[in-house]
Amino acid sequence: MNSVNTNSSPSDLKITDMRIAVVGENNWRWPIIKLYTNQGLVGLGEVRDGASARYALMLKSRLMGENPCDVERLFRKITQFGGHGRLGGGVCGIEMALMDLAGKAYGVPAYMLAGGKYRDQIRVYSDTPSKEDPIEMGNALKKRVERGFTYLKMDIGVWIAEKVKGGLIFPNDFQEENIEEGATGGSLKSMMVEAQDTMHPFTGIQLTDTGIKAISEYVKAVRDIVGYETPIATDHFGHIGLESCIRLGRELDQYSLAWYEDMIPWQYTNQWKQLKNSVATPVCTGEDIYLLEGFKDLIDNEAVSIIHPDLATSGGILETKRIGDYAQQRGIPMALHQAGSPVVAMANVHCAAATEGFIGLEMHSVDNPWWDDLVTGETDKIINNGFVKVPESPGLGIELNEDAVKEHLNTNPDGWGGSSTELEIYPTGAFEPTDEWTNLDSHDRTWS
Repeated sequence: MNSVNTNSSPSDLKITDMRIAVVGENNWRWPIIKLYTNQGLVGLGEVRDGASARYALMLKSRLMGENPCDVERLFRKITQFGGHGRLGGGVCGIEMALMDLAGKAYGVPAYMLAGGKYRDQIRVYSDTPSKEDPIEMGNALKKRVERGFTYLKMDIGVWIAEKVKGGLIFPNDFQEENIEEGATGGSLKSMMVEAQDTMHPFTGIQLTDTGIKAISEYVKAVRDIVGYETPIATDHFGHIGLESCIRLGRELDQYSLAWYEDMIPWQYTNQWKQLKNSVATPVCTGEDIYLLEGFKDLIDNEAVSIIHPDLATSGGILETKRIGDYAQQRGIPMALHQAGSPVVAMANVHCAAATEGFIGLEMHSVDNPWWDDLVTGETDKIINNGFVKVPESPGLGIELNEDAVKEHLNTNPDGWGGSSTELEIYPTGAFEPTDEWTNLDSHDRTWS
């Protein structure tokens, strides 16, 4: 009898409210969701970093009065309001909160609702801020190893080549003022910034042999410090075309890197297949793809070596497990991208525990001194010696530290396309009333 949860009657559980608190610093914004119920249980979820809290708030009216234990049905009900990139943030954040509530209602950890676990701890790979000096970069990564991390990641790419004379071939018309003034050239830095908003095949930017050599020397210096025993993944190569990616990839193959990430946009399956078949290092993509349907072309065509969904974009815990299971049938493992608060991090932990083909979970905040303070759980620190213990507590296995949340609110939308004028309608406090989002004002059915 002691194992029975007398505080919840799952069949009678109903959602009564949704509120938001946006946590973070500088350009990092982590909108944390609370779903309230008629039985006092509260579910936690999170909108993806950089996405608007309103992506979740607009779903409130579709959830009021619903039973959160109907996770699959409610997910299907709101799926149409998500999309690739940050557009999936609201739907995915809600799914996490539903899984947290269902787990709490039944008294089981979320991974059990996903079919059980394959592992008791989750390997973490730590992204590490870039350093212009490769010696500093190597030493920073080596410190990660000393802290117990068994997987590493760093950013490399055109920013290294652009510092070398003749390292890049680039068009001179990215800046409008250059065209208007009839100039023959412009600031390379300003052109590279402009190119960030242009998909890779259309920038016209190419790496030269000189630029590729500079990048290669950078990676060699890092490898010489870290050694070859520890996997080092690489990301943020820059908006260069397929051919430059292949040439660079072939040069870097000698360093036995863990993978080349997001070298080209995920939409171009045929280009990914060509890239994969042209280099000897694993290639991966997927952090901006929504739902299993979005991954199928890459998986069915075996166009990537590793899939790399972000659970806060791909569909939440259950959908991301489906993606991992589907990829496994083709012999493709799954690494998980994650750059949020401990709430979304723990949602990833449950998904990783329940997915057999999982290999590693990204963490962006391993140097943040207050990141762990946002929640309480079964361990004082979430990451210990490069791993996260899979919790056995109900739901996600964590509770919010309300004081820490209030201390680290970030309601500034600047940096992600917003402006300070939006503050009047952007959530500014911690879980304040959201009554204006309660009533449904549309007919959402997608068929007639």
